[in-house]
Amino acid sequence: MAGLESDREILAALTEVEHHEKFAYDFTLKEKGTVLGEDAEVDPIHEGLEFPTEEELFALRRVSDAIPWTAYMIAVVELAERFSVNFIQQPLPPNSTTGAGGLNGQSGALGRGQQMSTGLTTFYQFWSYGTPIAGAYIADTYWGRYKTVCVCVAIAMLGHVIMIISAIPGIIGSDASVGLFTLSLIVTGIGAGGFKSNISPLVAEQYRRTKMFISVTKKGERVIVDPSLTTSRIYMYFYLFINIGALIGQISMVYAEKFVGYWLAYTLPTAVFLLSPLVLWYGHGKYSTSQPTGSVLATAVRVWRYAMRGRWSWNPIKTVRNLTADDFWESAKPSKVIGEKPAWMRFDDNWVEEVRRGFKACSVFLVAPDLFTHGLPNDILSNLDPLALIIFIPLCDLVFYPALVRWRINFKPLQKIAFGFYTGATAMVWAAVVQYCIYKTNPCGYYAGTCVDSNGNPLVSPLNVWIQSGSYILVAISEILASITGLEYAFTKAPRNMRSLVMSMLLFTNAVASAIGEAFVSLSTDPLLVWNYGSVAVICGTSGIMFWMLVRKLNSEEDRLNNMAEGRFD
Repeated sequence: MAGLESDREILAALTEVEHHEKFAYDFTLKEKGTVLGEDAEVDPIHEGLEFPTEEELFALRRVSDAIPWTAYMIAVVELAERFSVNFIQQPLPPNSTTGAGGLNGQSGALGRGQQMSTGLTTFYQFWSYGTPIAGAYIADTYWGRYKTVCVCVAIAMLGHVIMIISAIPGIIGSDASVGLFTLSLIVTGIGAGGFKSNISPLVAEQYRRTKMFISVTKKGERVIVDPSLTTSRIYMYFYLFINIGALIGQISMVYAEKFVGYWLAYTLPTAVFLLSPLVLWYGHGKYSTSQPTGSVLATAVRVWRYAMRGRWSWNPIKTVRNLTADDFWESAKPSKVIGEKPAWMRFDDNWVEEVRRGFKACSVFLVAPDLFTHGLPNDILSNLDPLALIIFIPLCDLVFYPALVRWRINFKPLQKIAFGFYTGATAMVWAAVVQYCIYKTNPCGYYAGTCVDSNGNPLVSPLNVWIQSGSYILVAISEILASITGLEYAFTKAPRNMRSLVMSMLLFTNAVASAIGEAFVSLSTDPLLVWNYGSVAVICGTSGIMFWMLVRKLNSEEDRLNNMAEGRFD
């Protein structure tokens, strides 16, 4: 009965420190949400573990747990969907039937200009990040994440095939090519959106522990194994896998389109994408998955509406205060309902707390669109972004973040996201300064993008092209701080049966960012590029300040939110 003795020690420790409300942690192990006691059923996942006391929470170093091998398997499925903007922007080279420009020529196909290429690219981003909401609803309500991912991979594969057809000789460059290419973006976006909202939670769900516990290292040091750090590490390597595929795919596509043609450039990523169904088939029955639980969204909305009762006022200031009060969700808890409970109230108080946590996570994402509104130059130099991510992700995981832990600096997720805003703003400032220097040194001044001599050969600025690299590196660091951490935050704060939906809310911010980006399409051409980058820098920096002002209080609740008891939903 060693487990029960350990439970009694934990309960005694909780009783001893319960007057410290801001540091109170829920060490509940029973899935139904009851506090450990004489008759508590210990969750098998946490059975036999030693849990930290309040003093140990602040005295001991925190580390991540081992990552399950199934998480690495699923990460292979999420490959970046890339296509070349030169296909849209540049015309078909003379005497070319494939779009290949050769060693010294410019590859192209549709010849629709920079604005259309930016517009179609932005549309695809909006579409592929808007469709995750539908995919998440289907997964959480009907199919489950695994089946939804499988179906959406098949749809995305169809979109890849249509894209190849748009680039084959005889079709490329024609009006039919434009139509097929646009159709491929729509179909691929449906498939990509459907699995984007589900693949991320499916990866992190392979690690099932949710409570911090004590472990002893090989050197005899007592440490706290923190599941939130483990989740963070899973998503960092998940993002690393994505960018390895993106880098290899993008570089191979650039050279394929230059020397062979666009049909090969689009066939290469399609061939790699074929690995996805093979990996999903091999892992069938091996993955840890959550089953769909019906219309959870409808119930969550009902809880929210129930909590709003009696909080409206003709005074808008009073209404805002009532709706943002700390006790907003208390009246929606089953234990607080006086009289007969509504028939739809088939959950416990802990699930209401989880919904509250999920709503707070979604509110955090409201400011995120301004972070993703980047408009940097395209093609081969843009590979510096995934290359920088491939370099900096392991450095953050193995060097920078562990150093902060050793120095007892708790760099919380919301702090990382805030710094991501500031880094993104710095990247845009860098891009604006470089573009200004290009204009000043180009023979055609503010029309550098279309500057050619009498023979049609491009005239370029004498500046080294690599001076642009700083902006891509800073964007990569911004992604590590904000995008990866956003995935972690969405997963850890959502109720188990709403993880895909909350993840889709985060992804939808990318769609909103793309819509905002559409407003900047008119600035994405000479002579206005400096204004483009400068405007985004101001928006991103200002949003970062607003973001931190809004989430400072929530940031202080991080550990308490991570260690809540899991709710019951029938």
